[in-house]
Amino acid sequence: MSQTASALLRVDWCGAGASVQDAGRFGLQRYGVSPAGAMDREALALANALVGNPAGVAAIECPLAGFAGQVEEGRVLVAAAGGGSEVSIAGRKLPPFTSDFAERGEIVTLGPARSGVFAYLAFGGGILSPPELGSLSVHRRSGIGGAPLRPGDILPLGDAPVRARRLARSPDAPKGPIRIVPGPQDDHAGAAALALLTSSGFTISSQADRMGVRLDGPKVMPAGGHDIVSDGIATGAIQLPGDGRPIVLLRDRQTTGGYPKIATVISADIGRFAQLQQGSTVRFTIVSRAEAIAAARAAAARIDGFAAAMTGVNPILDAELLLSVNLIDGVTAGR
Repeated sequence: MSQTASALLRVDWCGAGASVQDAGRFGLQRYGVSPAGAMDREALALANALVGNPAGVAAIECPLAGFAGQVEEGRVLVAAAGGGSEVSIAGRKLPPFTSDFAERGEIVTLGPARSGVFAYLAFGGGILSPPELGSLSVHRRSGIGGAPLRPGDILPLGDAPVRARRLARSPDAPKGPIRIVPGPQDDHAGAAALALLTSSGFTISSQADRMGVRLDGPKVMPAGGHDIVSDGIATGAIQLPGDGRPIVLLRDRQTTGGYPKIATVISADIGRFAQLQQGSTVRFTIVSRAEAIAAARAAAARIDGFAAAMTGVNPILDAELLLSVNLIDGVTAGR
């Protein structure tokens, strides 16, 4: 991927919280640096596959509301995934799971989320803003990675691929309860609290952002009290504060905390949980460590399979494409 911008996109409008996110910022939690990154990594990976990028390349993450931007320079290959959002280029609506080119002067519009929370708008060649601590991901509370997007911002973009793409078949998504593994303080919380967590339905409350989501429902009170010595927090940890309303911690979470963590949402279900809209009902089910690892491997395989499931759309007959295909099929004598 080129590191020299070949296109520019100007932000004309975006909802609150729209930001640049990639796969995240790793290896720095011991210094108190949150990983940040896309709330739904599978949706990010699919949007990137549609424009020919590796899975973790930075894209625009739009929570709930949409986005509009104009191509100021160059030619841009655009696609979106996640949240049931739709993309239009100069008023021309793209079919689902399809990328297409936006020319200079054309406006790219991402509609609001219809079936989830987070949508990802990806560009062929990726966003080429300077990384901070190894990532382009914006962590709003600390300011690492910059600020959320606002009208007038200019995003430098890389080289657009030769052709547009579409997904040959709709992606399969896991369904059912959100899977959790008990701990690390399930013994402190007690068996009754864990049983209540897994036998009850909870509601996604209005207190939700990239840091975490509070759940409404039955009060889950830890038997050993809500105050413990602060220790490390993993993405997906379910904290039990003093009011008994569980908090599921997500990508922008703090790195340490002093509430007991009764269980942890498995990595394969973080994106699925993050896409639950306010007022949705969520249920949890316990899986073993081995099942959690198997689910993580299955999620990685789905992401790896996105690129292989792509087919070309409206190929451009230029030299790069012609050299990539075999134009000779056998030889015959012309006698």
